Amino acid sequence: MKVKGTYKRSDIWLAFWLIIPTLIAIGITAFYPLGQTLYDSFFKWSLRPGFEREFVGFQNYVNLFQDPRFLSSLWNTIYFTFFSVLIEFLLGLGTALILNADFKLRGLVRAAVLIPWAIPTAVSSQMWKWMYNDQYGVISLMLYNLGILEEGTPILGTPGMAMAAIIGVDVWKTTPFVALLLLAGLQIIPNELYEAARIDGATIWKQFTSITLPVLRPTIGVTLIFRTLDALRVFDIVYIMTQGAVGTETLAVYNRSLLMDNIFSPRGLFGYGSALSVVIFLIIGIFTIIYMRSLNIKLD
Repeated sequence: MKVKGTYKRSDIWLAFWLIIPTLIAIGITAFYPLGQTLYDSFFKWSLRPGFEREFVGFQNYVNLFQDPRFLSSLWNTIYFTFFSVLIEFLLGLGTALILNADFKLRGLVRAAVLIPWAIPTAVSSQMWKWMYNDQYGVISLMLYNLGILEEGTPILGTPGMAMAAIIGVDVWKTTPFVALLLLAGLQIIPNELYEAARIDGATIWKQFTSITLPVLRPTIGVTLIFRTLDALRVFDIVYIMTQGAVGTETLAVYNRSLLMDNIFSPRGLFGYGSALSVVIFLIIGIFTIIYMRSLNIKLD
């Protein structure tokens, strides 16, 4: 007997049994920790010896949205995400269009562009932290010589300027990844479409808006989702460069402080940190749904 088109029932059951190990692995490594975090978020507790777990229901979530530090880190995260993803997308799209053109040494240029992305984030963050140093940093020295900054101004110690510096580092590192994803989408567009458009008298801008962007929409959607998810949980760049000081603390950095620095706190903040973890998960899910709906991306 055949079901689901040309597939036999025995084939469907074979496929089901083959994916069971993967489902178990995902359940152990992903869904169980998520469920445990959700469960812990309803309690006031810590790992302090003798501390008794106390059920508080949704009180952790209520306290969270009344917490000025949480609201500040939420704003910082959204600010960082918006500007970093926007700049990376625009620069990445321009880079992808250039790399998609036919020119000499194109393969070498493509490989060179990926170097910033290939450098580990911890290494690149520390490298840029040194370059931003107000005493010997090359970036600081260059800005002083151009008259943009006064000598001795600490870039990573100045509110507003520190976040802009962190966004700049993220753009430098991640734009090649965005360009790589968009380049993959550009390469599936048949040249015949552009040739037909040129014959019809379409300008380069008209070809871009009528052919490139519509065909590239699914790739743009996937790229924006990947980058937004990554930006919303940004931790390493911020923690290494400022540790969340001078108005740069993000949700992930604040969450790390709650879960690690207060792990044995008598105030029982471990459950509070778990609630923040759940909120971060929900925010990421909401942004994903918004992207998929606005760009009409389907999973089937």
